[in-house]
Amino acid sequence: MVKKISVKKEEAGSAAIDKTIEEMAAAGIHLGHRVSRLHPKMEKYVIGIKNTVHIINLEKTRERLQEALNFIETLVREGKEIMFVGTKPPLRGVVKEIAEACGAPYIVERWVGGVFTNFNVIAKRLEHLKELERKKAEGFFDQLSKKGKARKEKELAALEKKFGGIKNLGKIPEVVFICDLKKDHSCLKEAKRKGVKTVALVHTNVDPEMVDYPIPANDDAISSVRYVLEKIKETIQAVRSSGQERK
Repeated sequence: MVKKISVKKEEAGSAAIDKTIEEMAAAGIHLGHRVSRLHPKMEKYVIGIKNTVHIINLEKTRERLQEALNFIETLVREGKEIMFVGTKPPLRGVVKEIAEACGAPYIVERWVGGVFTNFNVIAKRLEHLKELERKKAEGFFDQLSKKGKARKEKELAALEKKFGGIKNLGKIPEVVFICDLKKDHSCLKEAKRKGVKTVALVHTNVDPEMVDYPIPANDDAISSVRYVLEKIKETIQAVRSSGQERK
């Protein structure tokens, strides 16, 4: 049974709350959905209710986040690849920013069916994209008629929008980070079918057991998503800067 609690701003500065919990609270990670939207399996991650909204237990979030970071650290040390997926419009910018800072593949537009389950076909589209980029760089487009050039430019722009974040993907990644399980459920389904490990934010309205490494957190607030992504970035960059990443 979830109890009602009172969450006061002044409590965030109390010496009893550790710095990490403070930072997570400031990022809005603890803010769940309305009580009517609670998934039964998320109840263990909820500490109470405030103004008809569930409050996520940040101690649990910290534990699950650390488990996910430890897993990612191990994978990076082994030279394995993580993909970032966040197609919800408000989150696209931060997902792209963090992924590029990590030198990792990402999808921020609509999920492309088959990235995991039909990679051989997707790989051909990626090669075509890179071939068009080469031709443009070499001036091939300029040799075409005005109409022909416009057609090629349009094709290139469409492919870049759809596949730009994964154009250097040579194989199916070992792990995928998903920002919003509701929005990107197709990605989750493909990952499970192909054995790709999953790390994801789990808001109070989703089943956390669908994911290998669930992180209880608000998946709507940009500040919440950024907090988790920054921690992942720090973990990846720390391994690489130490020279411990297997090539």
